[in-house]
Amino acid sequence: MQPLESGPTSPSPLGRWLALIACAGGAGQLLHALAIPAGLFLGPMLVAIAFGVTGAELQLPKQVFRFGQGCVGLMVAHSVTWSVLASLAQSWHVMLLATLLTVVLSAVVGLATVRFGGISATTAAWGTAPGAASAMVSMAEENGADPRVVATMQYVRVVCVVMIGALVSHLLGANTAGGQAVSAAISLHGVQPMQLLASLAVILVGVVAGSRIPAGALLLPLILGTVLQLAGVLVISLPDWLLAFAYGAIGCYIGLRFDRQTVDYVWRRLPTMIIGAVVLIMLCAGCAWLLARATGSDFLSMYLATSPGGLDTMAIIAVETHADVGLVLAMQTLRLFGVILTGAYCARQIIRLTTP
Repeated sequence: MQPLESGPTSPSPLGRWLALIACAGGAGQLLHALAIPAGLFLGPMLVAIAFGVTGAELQLPKQVFRFGQGCVGLMVAHSVTWSVLASLAQSWHVMLLATLLTVVLSAVVGLATVRFGGISATTAAWGTAPGAASAMVSMAEENGADPRVVATMQYVRVVCVVMIGALVSHLLGANTAGGQAVSAAISLHGVQPMQLLASLAVILVGVVAGSRIPAGALLLPLILGTVLQLAGVLVISLPDWLLAFAYGAIGCYIGLRFDRQTVDYVWRRLPTMIIGAVVLIMLCAGCAWLLARATGSDFLSMYLATSPGGLDTMAIIAVETHADVGLVLAMQTLRLFGVILTGAYCARQIIRLTTP
């Protein structure tokens, strides 16, 4: 499809940007109101894909994308508390084993995706990494993979994880409040102006300091925020509108890079992505059952703790289903760091094993 031609009837760049912002914001809020997993990210990304495919010729500055990642990193840091660390210390061997099993299983699924699904090794290596979607997209781009396809694989899995998690919770007799749970995912209440300014300062310092580190825009605010919060120096405050902007910025940055060829590629391989996500979820569920039997934990808590979804989403489902929130947060946090630290190594191994 040809790009939009300039002329008296063609919208100006400012007009296209205003249209994108309005449509992306509206789509994100609509999906969020409908309790769609990662709706505040998916809505802007889908709108941006439509703009990119129709030749809008817009490109979001990478600094805005990095700022969005910094907000996500600080949001994750908000969940790292002393109680989470205490749970991790008490059952560190079980959590470490579960983390290793999840990473290994994701690598196996990645290999199968390359062998039987027709997806390139570089893209599959990052797309099947269990969790840390924003970091994986950033690291994938820095390592030569297609961040558009990686983002699609990551968030297809997030949707599958949340839907299957809700189904498992229902079958086990737990009640979930979907709309309220999803709303809580991005809402850190009690925002004070000085706390907000301090949180923004941590984000900006982390983004600037991490500019030369793989996924540094996410990692540095995460680490700084965690240390300062645990030391009692910082009260992390992120209002809804800031987190909505962060998700929207990441979604638009990725979506605007789509073109017709990329959309055709993703559409043909969407069944492979869904099958790979479901297989990984089932394998992790099997590990959760074994670990629950071995440790005496309840299956639902262990399932949510080992499920290859987002930390915030799994924690919300754990709260709504009265599962062991400390165990879920601790194990998901450990895996988040594990995936970020081992992502590049696992990707290189998958590429090595699948390249003739």
